[in-house]
Amino acid sequence: MMFFSTDLLDEFASLWFQAPMVMSTRIQDLAVSGMNGSTGGPTDVGQMITEKLSAAVESIMAVNMAMMGEGLIAATALATGTCAGLIGASDRVAVAALKPYGSRVRANARRLSE
Repeated sequence: MMFFSTDLLDEFASLWFQAPMVMSTRIQDLAVSGMNGSTGGPTDVGQMITEKLSAAVESIMAVNMAMMGEGLIAATALATGTCAGLIGASDRVAVAALKPYGSRVRANARRLSE
């Protein structure tokens, strides 16, 4: 049986539950701005694209750093003949990959719910 870390479950929960709410709220805001002639729509679209690109870059960097850290843990475990620290390595890398996206989703959910 496989168990996931609390951190990984938190990131999944943000993306699973809050991301659709953020997307639907933003789409609704874009539709309303289009109907009333507001110029806020294109600005928000630009912000969305910028957020996704910066989250992707941040995620790639975080995964690289996490993989380096896990490599050091694995090398130490190999050198000492133990398995200490190896358990949960995949969860830690997955959390590093998802955290940039999850933090932006949570921030957008807070901002859009006000």
